[in-house]
Amino acid sequence: MDLYEIRMKFPGEKLHDVRKSVRQAMLRNPMLRTMPPRSPIAITAGSRGIANMQDIYREIVDQLRSYSLSPFLVPAMGSHGGATAEGQIEVLRHLGITEETVGAPIRSSMEVDFLGHTPGGLPVYLDRHAARAAGIIVVNRIKAHTAFRGKIEGGLSKMIAIGLGKMTGASFIHGAGVSNMAKNIEEISNIALKRAPILLGIGILENGYEETTDIIGVLPEEWHEKEAELLLRSKRLLPSLPVESIDLLIVEEMGKAFSGSGMDPNILGRWRIAGVPEPASPSIKRIVVLDLAHNSNGNAQGIGLADFTTQALVDKIDRIVTYTSTITSTFLQRGMLPMTFPTEREAIEAAIRSLGPEQDPAMVKLVQIPNTLHLDQVLVSSAVLRELERSGKNFERGGKTTLSFDPQGRIVRRLSRNR
Repeated sequence: MDLYEIRMKFPGEKLHDVRKSVRQAMLRNPMLRTMPPRSPIAITAGSRGIANMQDIYREIVDQLRSYSLSPFLVPAMGSHGGATAEGQIEVLRHLGITEETVGAPIRSSMEVDFLGHTPGGLPVYLDRHAARAAGIIVVNRIKAHTAFRGKIEGGLSKMIAIGLGKMTGASFIHGAGVSNMAKNIEEISNIALKRAPILLGIGILENGYEETTDIIGVLPEEWHEKEAELLLRSKRLLPSLPVESIDLLIVEEMGKAFSGSGMDPNILGRWRIAGVPEPASPSIKRIVVLDLAHNSNGNAQGIGLADFTTQALVDKIDRIVTYTSTITSTFLQRGMLPMTFPTEREAIEAAIRSLGPEQDPAMVKLVQIPNTLHLDQVLVSSAVLRELERSGKNFERGGKTTLSFDPQGRIVRRLSRNR
């Protein structure tokens, strides 16, 4: 099968001085400059795949030190890392966040303090190190969530409610059901904003090329309104697949570095949540995922979003870590193994056969992507290329190749090798 390399053109507004923007964001709360010397300030850390992450944290730390404060990082990632303090430090290390790279200590614990109950009766918990600090700075990228829709989705409030809630808080939120998640996250974060020493949010927006577009300081008194506004901005910047209807999507790598769900359900058009209808678009008949990224630390949560996979991927799964994350989320279908084949070739050929005997292989609408985060450079079949040319979307056409395999049954032309 012939494949064509294309480069999609997404909104590309880019921030050129990240550290300056961080300084400006921190100036929004003058209290930071008037706190007693050596006051301990907790900084949340934990989101995957944020561009310029080390620079952002280093600048926050440097600014706090310039105010004579004592900054430290706390892992804020719910149950990830196997729900252990050591595991969460390891997740940060895989993200390039260490005490050496950010210039501040990391205090990791799964212990939480109880802050109260929401109007709906949910208990509110907060990481003990953060709750007992003099101040908290919440840092997160603002983007569409991978399991629900609401005026607030993935961002600052989620970092408070689920991230800082650790496994205890995350379990209560997920246990209350996905249909209530947006409301519960807002109510829980509202309690924390009133009863915990949260001083500032650092909201990060990225464009479709995973580049920093903006960094915004958010004050507690404007928190939810500002975050809702930033979420709308973020959704306008989202990348997407080249066409809406696809027969076969090949995902070279999945993992926590690309999405909290391993593969972004917003890109795949699949929720795989019991009782929740699947999105109407995009429509993908078959998904093959080939490998698990090394820096995912064995966490294959989201593998159940695919239909076919390889034994090489399955062999890399840490079941304890994966099951812990999946059970905490309550989205059990996302942790179920797809049909597994010895090689990439066999998995892909099986996926094409499953489209039915009437399907002409030459007419298969196939798209190959490195992962669900990097969508600017992809490979497409001739059927997709023809549709894309008719669509009027902005893209550049590159070279031509073929869907071919080496003697071990691995795809020869891989996009992930170029990154």
